[in-house]
Amino acid sequence: MPCGALAEDTDLTMALCRAGWRVVYEESAIAWTEAPSTVRQLWKQRYRWCYGTLQAMWKHRRSLVETGSAGKFGRRGLTYLAVFQMLLPLLAPLVDVFAVYGLLFQSVAQAGAVWLGFTAVQVLSALYALRLDKEKFEPLWTLPLQIFVYRQLMYLVVVQSVVTALLGSRLRWHRMQRTGSATDTLQRQPA
Repeated sequence: MPCGALAEDTDLTMALCRAGWRVVYEESAIAWTEAPSTVRQLWKQRYRWCYGTLQAMWKHRRSLVETGSAGKFGRRGLTYLAVFQMLLPLLAPLVDVFAVYGLLFQSVAQAGAVWLGFTAVQVLSALYALRLDKEKFEPLWTLPLQIFVYRQLMYLVVVQSVVTALLGSRLRWHRMQRTGSATDTLQRQPA
C-alpha cells in the first residue's frame, strides 16, 4: 500500500501502474476542490506536490530495472517525470537569462521576434487544449500571468524541492488555509 509520500495520489498511481493496472482519464469526473487563495498558499501547495512527486519517484525507483508492467512504468513514467517535471524546470530559467541577454546585447528586434514566436506557440497550444475540452477561450487572458509570474514561481518551487531532497530534509504537510469558496460554488450550481 502506498504511504510515506506527500503526494499520495502520485504514489498510488505509480503503485497501480507498477502492479499492472491501467489508469485512465475520466472525462466526466467532477472534483470540488478549493484552490489556494494567496501566492504564499500556492507556493506551499506546489512545493509539497513537487517534493511529494520526488518522494514517490524515489520510492518507485526500482521499477527502472524491473520487468513487465513495473519496468514499463519505470522506464517510461519515471523517465518522463525526471525530464519534464525536474530536469527541464531546472534548466528553464536559462531561457529567461538568454532572453534578457538577447535584449541587452543582441538585436532587440530578433529577441522580440523569438519571444513573440515562443508566446504564439503557447497561445496556440492553449487554444487547442481548450478546444479539445470544449471549454471557453476566456481564460486565455491569464496567459501573461502564467508567462511572467507562475512560470518563475514554479522554477523556484522545483529548485527548492530538489535542494530540500538532496539535503535529506523532511518536508511537513503545509496545510492550506480554507476559505470555503468551493462550498459556495457547489451551493450555486444548478441541480
